Amino acid sequence: MSPPRPYDRRTRTVPARPAVAPGPATRSPTPAPATGPPLPRHDLAVPAPDELPFAVGSFEEIGPLSRADFPHRHAFYELVYVTHGRATHVIDLDAHPVRPPHLFVVTPGQVHHWQDQRDLRGHVMLCAAEFLLTFPADRDALRRSGHRSWRPRDDAQARRIATLMRWTTAEYRRGGPGRTSTLRAYLHLLLTEVRRSRPTGPPPGTPPEPGTRNRRAAAIARRFEELLGEPDLVGEPPRAYARRIGVSVRHLNDAVPLATGATPARLIRRARVLEAKRLLTRTDLTVAAIADRLGFADPAYFCRFFRREAGDSPGAFRRHGGKHHDPAG
Repeated sequence: MSPPRPYDRRTRTVPARPAVAPGPATRSPTPAPATGPPLPRHDLAVPAPDELPFAVGSFEEIGPLSRADFPHRHAFYELVYVTHGRATHVIDLDAHPVRPPHLFVVTPGQVHHWQDQRDLRGHVMLCAAEFLLTFPADRDALRRSGHRSWRPRDDAQARRIATLMRWTTAEYRRGGPGRTSTLRAYLHLLLTEVRRSRPTGPPPGTPPEPGTRNRRAAAIARRFEELLGEPDLVGEPPRAYARRIGVSVRHLNDAVPLATGATPARLIRRARVLEAKRLLTRTDLTVAAIADRLGFADPAYFCRFFRREAGDSPGAFRRHGGKHHDPAG
């Protein structure tokens, strides 16, 4: 029996951010809605409420959105192992020519699509963050792996990855006692192989790796960094993230630098710039509409912010397709 197609059950577009208290970098409490085509966002749908937030299969089994040719994002992790065919996989601002065998990890909030596909085949694994609640190290590994692509170091590793994908698919289909723990174990082994693979390029914008000086601080930082991938929160102040995590702003401001070496405000600013770049290069939204979506009351203030952080004006960045010197980091 073929597995369900969990990738195309539910689709929603990114809504405008909820209003926040007005200030120099926020919009008014009752703004007009931003216009233009937002980036679609897909959720991981499962066939029953008690099913696992996990799915695996071929491109055909997972469904047509597993190789969608339009920019979109989703609320789950996606690990793709291309074994045959040709394409270009565009993830955020980077285009990756596919040379099978080739591994990709797409993290929640990242914008991606496929171009110039020819007979694309392979394995696709979908995984919600809650599937790995008991394995925070694997969640960290997934998040950090999503900022570059990977190729096996040799034929032996390529065969191991393909075998693990087949075993995972078989276990997913078979079900029965112990399935959840077995699937988590296979995913752990796959992530180990990803880390042993060859990265195909530098990791621009890689999120900082949580340290181990304080487990509680690392857990708060991990959740904070996951929330940075939520487009609805982009541009919100640290207190909005603290509220979602269930800690005080002071606790957030203490924990995140301890675990990552960067302040929450710094990481929020970095996420805001990245989202601006995504919208400039992957949508037809006007600069004013993008400023509104990112919470800027004044488009001119947004332009000054973007130029300071990205080294270019929004219009010039869009005209260049995002290809220029970027001093932000």
